[in-house]
Amino acid sequence: MEFDPVTLARIQFGANISFHILFPTISIAMGWVLLFFKWRFNATRDEAWMEAYGFWVKVFALTFAVGVVSGITMSFQFGTNWPGYMRTVGNIAGPLLAYEVLTAFFLEATFLGIMLFGRSRVSNRVHTLATFLVAFGTTVSAFWIIALNSWMQTPTGFSMVNGQAHVTNWLEVIFNPSMPYRLTHMLLASGLTVAFLVAGLSAYRWGRGDRVRAVRHSLTTGVYLAALLIPLQILAGDAHGLNTFHHQPAKLAAMEGVWHTERGAPLLLFALPDEASQSNRYQIGIPKLASLIITHQQDGEIRGLGEFAGKHPPVGKVFWSFRVMVAVGVLMLATAWLAVWQLRRGEPAGWTTRLLTAMTFSGWLATLAGWYVTEIGRQPWLVTGVLSTADAASTVPGGMILSTLLMYLALYLVLLTSYVSVVFYLARKAGKHDDLPLSANLAGEQA
Repeated sequence: MEFDPVTLARIQFGANISFHILFPTISIAMGWVLLFFKWRFNATRDEAWMEAYGFWVKVFALTFAVGVVSGITMSFQFGTNWPGYMRTVGNIAGPLLAYEVLTAFFLEATFLGIMLFGRSRVSNRVHTLATFLVAFGTTVSAFWIIALNSWMQTPTGFSMVNGQAHVTNWLEVIFNPSMPYRLTHMLLASGLTVAFLVAGLSAYRWGRGDRVRAVRHSLTTGVYLAALLIPLQILAGDAHGLNTFHHQPAKLAAMEGVWHTERGAPLLLFALPDEASQSNRYQIGIPKLASLIITHQQDGEIRGLGEFAGKHPPVGKVFWSFRVMVAVGVLMLATAWLAVWQLRRGEPAGWTTRLLTAMTFSGWLATLAGWYVTEIGRQPWLVTGVLSTADAASTVPGGMILSTLLMYLALYLVLLTSYVSVVFYLARKAGKHDDLPLSANLAGEQA
């Protein structure tokens, strides 16, 4: 039986990045939430804030560890499945990946040890500083990774010499046209993922009768953070969409299901894109709304997929991934604002805590859907206009890729199930109040 090596390599890398991205999405913003808990303790000397810190720093450490391990496999695949990538653009990708390790990873790994094990050995000021440096490190890490990925989407600041990309301007490489929008969108997505994780696990503990002040603090923090970030993400998403419209029109056309260039394009609520006939079946839309949202004009023109001579992404996958992301975002908005309204009136209702618990990992779903829009929407290019996915692939036999793919999928299923189980186990264990207050060793220190 024959297997297409390129397709299998794409699936394998897609599986790896899908699993890996779940954990940096949490760790990026969780560091700042921990810093907020620490700041509140320093300001109020309320031990409940340090109890909340003590619980969530364990979740952060677990997340960081799994994220590091899952990231290693992607590095291997650059050499095994995609040798053409580093051969063609390694002069740009290599330094950016190295900057991420040198400026961020070591910072996070070093000071995470102080956060976890140095509470009784360092002053409160040093412990707070360590928390800040870890939070800062996670954000710097995101900066470099998004800079590289954005450059692959909208490459600038380079020239091709003998089939290899060489940097002509590092600032243009790093701050390429889509980078500021994608970095903002990703940081807000991370904040929302953490907000619902914190709110969801806290609601889970609340629903089990664990209603100590630390749980209340965590629940309130998560809910209010989600309610604040959702409108900001909508604004950032609008700006990102305009950027995509100008720099990646094929991706935008796939997102909106626009096959032929048209003015006053409708916003499609439902459709089944059919690439064979280059049309949408069972289309339901709101007239002119897509043009209004994207171009800010009711009769604004949106280029159709037919203009790209077959070099456009798989439409159905991009079209539906985008709608899943938006649908989850709307559900997040309604849930967060409802929870805020109830918290302001007193305590959340039982069904609200159950809804928040069900939404604990909703940020993962929205992030994955958005990531699929970004990555699948770039096809057939690995680096837009520079290197196609097919040209970067290796000659590794399809059967060998399939065997490792199945191994990865089985391992990731076990790890993901274990992670979720451990997180909820920690929540149940914390409900028994087995842990000593973290502030016991810090109460006598100066903030």
